[in-house]
Amino acid sequence: MKKSYAIEVDCANCANKMEQAAKNTAGVKDATVNFMALKMHVEFEEGADVAAVMKAVQKACKKVEDDCEIYL
Repeated sequence: MKKSYAIEVDCANCANKMEQAAKNTAGVKDATVNFMALKMHVEFEEGADVAAVMKAVQKACKKVEDDCEIYL
């Protein structure tokens, strides 16, 4: 399953950090962050609890970039 989320991030480097944090989160098969469009595209692993995984992604992203936002 793939989903897109609106994000708020200040710079391209921060967006890259968010992308790497999302990719390293359990339950995420792949993730891409488009800084120009302010979107995060997430592909979830089969059978993953999307809501729980996205809460983990949000927490991981806040660790690397504390002023970023993911609108769930």
